Amino acid sequence: MSKEAYHRPVMVREVVAQLVRREGIYVDGTLGGGGHSLAILQALQDKGFEKHSFLIGIDQDSFAIEETEKKLMSFREKTAFVQGNFRDVVSIVNGVGARQLDGMQIAGMLFDLGVSSFQIDTPERGFSYLRRGPLDMRMRPQGGLSASDIVNGFDERNLADIFFRFGEEQKSRRIARAICSWRKERGEITDTEELAAVVRNVVRGSDQQVKSLARVFQALRIAVNDELGALEDVLRDGVGMLGPQGRMGVISYHSLEDRMVKRFFRKIAADDWGPKGVGLKEPLRRAEFRVVTGRPEVASDDEVRENPRARSAKLRVVEKKEQSGG
Repeated sequence: MSKEAYHRPVMVREVVAQLVRREGIYVDGTLGGGGHSLAILQALQDKGFEKHSFLIGIDQDSFAIEETEKKLMSFREKTAFVQGNFRDVVSIVNGVGARQLDGMQIAGMLFDLGVSSFQIDTPERGFSYLRRGPLDMRMRPQGGLSASDIVNGFDERNLADIFFRFGEEQKSRRIARAICSWRKERGEITDTEELAAVVRNVVRGSDQQVKSLARVFQALRIAVNDELGALEDVLRDGVGMLGPQGRMGVISYHSLEDRMVKRFFRKIAADDWGPKGVGLKEPLRRAEFRVVTGRPEVASDDEVRENPRARSAKLRVVEKKEQSGG
């Protein structure tokens, strides 16, 4: 896997156009190879916003931090990179404590929910059914529950629940039953190849096998890293940090995440009309936020041709209003 592919960010033009609109603090909560951060910093520079702006990058992967620090060395006075989970964005931003942040408001936040190609294509991480590797799938390899702990330790009912809830896999019960049978007859499932073999034994037809394998591995990754819980936390806490006209952008890649983002954005942007009364022509309370993207932005055909993983990417954006009524 080349570093170029690892660094290739999705929907860069769309992200910059939607988020970089004023000076202030920018948070890239999913640093990856630093491609989005670089584009944001360059846009701030081009617009003349760099003097009163600062970027904070967050990633669970220490390799991503190291690579991005090298890549963005020329911006080192205007950046801080922190290893951590974006669900802790409030404490991470507050912990940066740089004097440059004094008096600044958060102008933009980005969360790209995709797993980097580098992580997927590193067999030792265990994210892919295409490559033999240990059943790990932890975004932050040090400590915590692994995919092996779930596959070899959970009972049939809980396994089926994970595959259906996080992968929307219709054969979740049969796959869970097959895993438990394998464990009983052969012992632990030791790697991604063995788990893939179990799924293939249940699902017939190459096309259906590929889809079920993708769903099962997705479900395990989400469960291992509590991805939906982390997303819920960062949506709630992140919008509360935005300054006036500050924007949050979220790039999702599957329907579970996209539905969560869409519903949350609509909820916080909905006006609260309160109790009805004679002569009330306006809501008693106006929403503090507005949804910028009625429909999610998607990658261009040219980008999808160059980077197929962009095909399923959807960008949704919400903005904190300049003023809100009481």
